[in-house]
Amino acid sequence: MSTNGTEMVKDAIYQACLNLDEKKWDDWLNQCDDKFQYSVTAFSPEIGKDMKYLGLNHNELKEYFGLLPKHNTDHSPLRRHATVYSVDVDDNGKTAEAVTSFLITQEMFDGVNAPLDTGENHLFVVGKYHDKFNIDNGQAVFTKREARIHTRRLDKGSHWVF
Repeated sequence: MSTNGTEMVKDAIYQACLNLDEKKWDDWLNQCDDKFQYSVTAFSPEIGKDMKYLGLNHNELKEYFGLLPKHNTDHSPLRRHATVYSVDVDDNGKTAEAVTSFLITQEMFDGVNAPLDTGENHLFVVGKYHDKFNIDNGQAVFTKREARIHTRRLDKGSHWVF
C-alpha cells in the first residue's frame, strides 16, 4: 500500500469495492473505524428533499450482515465499478474526504444453480460515494460513507450494501 495519503484513500476505496463485490462483509468492516457511519440517500424531486434509505453504524452493520442470509434475497451478484473523482487530504495528513462515482451492475442468474458466467448484466444502481477517512499508521480507515444514489427504484432483494 502506498504511503501517500491520496493513494492510501484510493486504495481503500477500491479494496472496499472488491470486498463488497465478494460479500466479504467482515473484511469491509475491518476497513472501517469503530465509529463508522453508513447511509444510502437520494434526492426526491417529487418532495424536493433528500430521502434516507438506510443509516447504520459499525455495530448495526455487523448485525445487519449477520441477518442477510436469512432474507429472501435475489442472489444475482453485484459488481461495483468505481472511479475516484477527488481526494482531499487535510494539511496534517490525518484525515481525508473523497468523492467517487460508482455504478453497480447485476448479473442476472438464469436459475438458482446457474454458474457465475451465465446470464445477462443489468445496470442496478448509479451514484456517488462521499467518504471520510482517518489516516494513521500508513492506512486510510473509513469513518463515514454516504452512498448518494441517483437510482430511486430499487428491485426486490436490494438490501445489499452499495
